Amino acid sequence: MNLGLLAERVAARTPRATAVMSADGTAMDFATLARRARSLAYQFRARGIYPGERVALAMSNHDSFFEILLGAWQAGLIVAPMNSRLLPAEAEALMANCGARLCIATPELAQGIAAVSSRDILDVDSDTYRRASAGEDANPAVELPMGAGAWLFYTSGTTGRAKGATLTHHNLQAMIDSFLADSGCAVDEAMLHTAPLSHAGGLLGLAFLQQGLPQVVMPTGALDAPAVRRALLLHRRSSLFAVPTLLNRLADPDFLGEASRGRVAKIMFGGAPMYAQDLKRAIAALGAMRLWGGYGQGEAPCTIAHIPSELLADSGEHDREELLGSVGIPRTGVELRIADESGQALPVGEAGEVQVRGRVVMAGYWNDQSATDKAFQDGWLRTGDIGRVGSTGLLTLVDRAKDMVISGGSNIYPREIEETLLRHPAVREAAVVGCPDREWGEVPVAFVVLRTPATAAELEKFCLASIARYKRPREYRFVEELPKSSYGKILKAELRATLDARHLANPKEIQ
Repeated sequence: MNLGLLAERVAARTPRATAVMSADGTAMDFATLARRARSLAYQFRARGIYPGERVALAMSNHDSFFEILLGAWQAGLIVAPMNSRLLPAEAEALMANCGARLCIATPELAQGIAAVSSRDILDVDSDTYRRASAGEDANPAVELPMGAGAWLFYTSGTTGRAKGATLTHHNLQAMIDSFLADSGCAVDEAMLHTAPLSHAGGLLGLAFLQQGLPQVVMPTGALDAPAVRRALLLHRRSSLFAVPTLLNRLADPDFLGEASRGRVAKIMFGGAPMYAQDLKRAIAALGAMRLWGGYGQGEAPCTIAHIPSELLADSGEHDREELLGSVGIPRTGVELRIADESGQALPVGEAGEVQVRGRVVMAGYWNDQSATDKAFQDGWLRTGDIGRVGSTGLLTLVDRAKDMVISGGSNIYPREIEETLLRHPAVREAAVVGCPDREWGEVPVAFVVLRTPATAAELEKFCLASIARYKRPREYRFVEELPKSSYGKILKAELRATLDARHLANPKEIQ
């Protein structure tokens, strides 16, 4: 199997169908995409880069992303897309980790990386790249063995050294197949890329590519309302991947406007926790049938559980509140269990680690057997998420194992506190982390972004009406915004860093 032939297969049946379009409307058809991918594959070999070697992508969103991906795969290479917000030295560290032979970069990143790296760097706006992608020479696509690597998905590295999850061609095909089976009409229209192509947006785009549908690529960071509205007008209807931060913006009636909202086919949300209160607002503003919730991680790309649109519209046998607070039901082709520390499956309703297995699960971490061994338990991928499965099969995430606060021997799950705070009408966003404490070991501290004025005393009273006293935050820090990654995930490590060096005063007041 070689996914580099995706565009070739579409071009054989609909060569003039639009494959990739920029936000200004400039378009490329599938015949052109297939030809450019073949030309790049030929040039990779001419540069002396051979099957199994790695090509790093230091790219903000750019029209060339998919032709590079397909060309590298046709040549039997493994791509390593990197977060465009990394510092040049951080990007070089990832390239050193995978031994990248070449770095393909967008112009705003190329110069910085060149200053810290001796690797061969190819700027996508250079004459060299234009010649490499516009040629007519081609080699047959490399025949790849079972288990051949395709994509190195690097973890964020916010809590330690980044690791590259090795996703094979078979993993990615399983991801595509599962998405087509589970997402409903999401893959009947164009895909509008508002999220970084190096992450879930680019991965999900492969399903649209396989179906012969257009990819509309917006520049990284162009998420203001006018830009999104203009991009939506390029096609009759478009689907898009959105992290919760963007979904909250899209749910604002003033952000899209009625005409643009009518062009939205499906919003596939995920990439970070989606709180029940925010989901309720999104359903009210956009309609349940426009929403589809996905839960996955780099090691099982985009494919662990989902909330189908139909369940968001009608919960059926599921409790409505439980459904909206969950990540839904297991994906097609995925087995899921909740296990204790010894790897024993836990019964319905008990919290433990979420573990999964299936064709979509990574082959392992690149060049890191120790981390790979720790990531699996009896053939099951250990996600590091703590969750429970209810009586109707819904998976609810309690928290990340590393985010759990252990206070006085009791487990406190920050997500439960965050969900409670978000029900307060004055609270826009909330994040809870553990703070070291001399007496209790750790205590929860809440960082809160307000939409209207409120005091710590008011939030304390509100929490005590909903959760046990020992779970309540011991301190409230009101901030203008929460630190987030380019994918919209709240960077709790940065919040902890403001607390780790201190202890709360008056520990004996904590009860």
